[in-house]
Amino acid sequence: MGEAAVAAHNVFVYGSLLSDDVVRVLLNRVPPSSAALLNHFHRFSIKGRVYPAILPVQNRHVSGRVLMGISDPELHILDEFVDESSDKLQAHAYVWRNTSDPNLYGDWDFEEWKQVHKESFIKMTMGFMEELELPESKPIGATYESFYQQDDAEK
Repeated sequence: MGEAAVAAHNVFVYGSLLSDDVVRVLLNRVPPSSAALLNHFHRFSIKGRVYPAILPVQNRHVSGRVLMGISDPELHILDEFVDESSDKLQAHAYVWRNTSDPNLYGDWDFEEWKQVHKESFIKMTMGFMEELELPESKPIGATYESFYQQDDAEK
C-alpha cells in the first residue's frame, strides 16, 4: 500500500509565533496560514516575559493566524515550545491556565515585540531547538529564563 496518512493540524497562533522567522526556526518551514480571530478571548502581556498569554474575556477578541497542515511531529515541537502554563483547546490554541495571574497586564503588541524583542527571541528559540534534541531537554520556561538571565548579565 501507499504511505501512511499523516495527521494535519491547524494551530491558532497569536504571539511570537506570528513571526515567520520564529516559526521557521522551530519547524524548518513556514506553513500556509490564514488570518483569524479568536472571539471571547483577550491577549495580555506578562511581566518579565516577551510573549503574551490569552484568557477568556467576554466581548473581546484576539487577532492572529491559523498555521495549516501542521504534522504530528511539528505539533509536538509547538507543544514543547509553548510554556507549560498553557492548556490546549480543540482548535490547538494555547491558553494561559492561571486566570488570576498577577503578572498579566494590559495588551500585548506584536509590532512592539517585533521591534524590541524579536531578534533575541529568535536566538532563544534556536537554543530551545538545540535543547529539544537532548535526551533530557528543559521545558521552554527554563530555557527562556536561563537565556534571558544570561542575556541580561552580558549587558
